[in-house]
Amino acid sequence: MPIKIGLVGCGAIGAEIAKAVDSGALDANLVAVCDHNPETAVELIDSLQHKPARVKLEELVALSDVVVEAASQKAVPAIARAALAAGKKLMIMSVGAFADREFFAEVKALAKEHGSRVYLPSGAISGLDGLKSASIGTIRSVTLTTTKNPGGLKGAPYIVENKIDLDLLAGPTLIFEGSALQAVRAFPANVNVAATLFLAAGESEVKVKIVADPNIHVNRHEIVVDGDFGRISTLVENVPSPRNPKTSYLAALSAIATLRSIVEPVKIGT
Repeated sequence: MPIKIGLVGCGAIGAEIAKAVDSGALDANLVAVCDHNPETAVELIDSLQHKPARVKLEELVALSDVVVEAASQKAVPAIARAALAAGKKLMIMSVGAFADREFFAEVKALAKEHGSRVYLPSGAISGLDGLKSASIGTIRSVTLTTTKNPGGLKGAPYIVENKIDLDLLAGPTLIFEGSALQAVRAFPANVNVAATLFLAAGESEVKVKIVADPNIHVNRHEIVVDGDFGRISTLVENVPSPRNPKTSYLAALSAIATLRSIVEPVKIGT
């Protein structure tokens, strides 16, 4: 029997997930959606062949087997608590919400108490399977360098607070350097991958550099991991989502792949 999916957040990533389910790419049915903007939800529903119900969060949780968060870091606590308290599976896209380590501990405790599972897709990066394996041993350092076109960074809290005029940049410019936890607070819509790395590394420290480059038209993520196992180096250049330049198309695809892993009987990779 197809699993029933409830989608919270009907923006760029949410729309890609909804359309993948609607196309029959997954053995699942999209039964309900909700969004803080009713017009966004209605627009998505109208674009689908199989129409999900537009409901409030509580009803969405009740209707679903799997609750998918594709909204925002701020929305995660309410969604996670409602889904996990009801014993539902939960997939989180705004992984940066777990920069709050007390909240992450709460989520793990709720999932264990109610017999649920929480899924965190790899998002816009690769190599998490190797990093998870390496974390069983000793990791000495993890570094993430993210390079984006300035247009994808506009409006971020760090940019606004520091009054950085991204339009004045003529070439690649390092605009941020700090920890993963600092990065996800400074750029909540841009570097959820930093939080994902932090968690995959067993909550080891991750150094983050963010570069704005007006000459680049992809979202580039370079990751270097050193430890007792040796060295991992990955480079991913993602096409920005056509719906939202702040996120990568690969992030949406990773969400769809994660849902597929939930419904399929064989799981490949660590």
